[in-house]
Amino acid sequence: MMNRTRMLVASLLIGALGLAPMAQAQDKGLIGISMPTKSSARWISDGESMVKYFKEAGYKTDLQYAEDDIPNQLAQIENLVTKGAKVLVIAAIDGTTLSDALQKAADKGIKTIAYDRLIKGSKNVDYYATFDNFQVGVLQANSLVDALKLKEGKGPFNIELFGGSPDDNNAFFFYDGAMSVLKPYLDSGKLVVRSKQMGMDKVGTLRWDGAVAQARMDNLLSAFYGKDKVHAVLSPYDGLSIGILSSLKGVGYCTAQQPCPYVSGQDAEVPSVKSILRGEQYSTVFKDTRELAKVTVGMVDALLSGKQPQINDTKTYNNGIKVVPSYLLKPVSVDKTNWKTALIDTGYYKESQVK
Repeated sequence: MMNRTRMLVASLLIGALGLAPMAQAQDKGLIGISMPTKSSARWISDGESMVKYFKEAGYKTDLQYAEDDIPNQLAQIENLVTKGAKVLVIAAIDGTTLSDALQKAADKGIKTIAYDRLIKGSKNVDYYATFDNFQVGVLQANSLVDALKLKEGKGPFNIELFGGSPDDNNAFFFYDGAMSVLKPYLDSGKLVVRSKQMGMDKVGTLRWDGAVAQARMDNLLSAFYGKDKVHAVLSPYDGLSIGILSSLKGVGYCTAQQPCPYVSGQDAEVPSVKSILRGEQYSTVFKDTRELAKVTVGMVDALLSGKQPQINDTKTYNNGIKVVPSYLLKPVSVDKTNWKTALIDTGYYKESQVK
């Protein structure tokens, strides 16, 4: 009896000792995540993916959405600092407004990773995880070039240009990437911007707001396209594309008599995938946010383990104070020909979501 009791106590002790390191491994500390808004489905997906992968890696998370309100995001970040987050992962609403908040974080030894949007004007941005944003613009423009058969010498065609939010550094990369493709055709006259509105100062869309894009498209159509037709629209984001298409439908486009112009997009949001399948929006750019979340979790894990985070770009992203070491993922152009392979076969969506 005595021996059995001893054996039981010993096995309980071994069990307790065996469990202790595991329990320790499952609490590596708090990671603060600050996302800009829930109004775009992609940010909800980003947030959910990060919470999932951080949990799997043994971290607790505090995920905050600022609903496109800058003071709200600043307050949330300061609160995450106060709560003792070990690392901040921030997708900024306005990448120029966070310097003071990040200084407070750095003073407490908290590292910061800029997520998808570069944080500008601060030395306290340690790493940047994003997609190749210049390439996003290249893909958007190439989809329009292919649709219009410009490489085969077709044209001239009328095109209007839309940019993203001027306070989002990515918007300039998208636009510059697109213009690197479109400029030769604009110079040769194969593409014509009838409004003459070019450059981010003229074509930017504050806060990526679809209603703002729709109102601008309304104005362009009434001012410059009485008798002439618009054949293509460079749109940098699906939420703008849907607004632009609403405007075009309002004046008789997207019918059997007058098909939709070719309209690009980005983020493969469900309404736009449905629109592509209906033959309205022409293309989008898919950025697998699950992969971006995995890269970010890997960066954080390396940082907190005293290792060097994986990066593949040390030149592109100068935030005005420093070049921020970055990891760039590859975006994918999606249209009617490959939507299933890119979005369904990868498990990003179920077919029932977009049909």
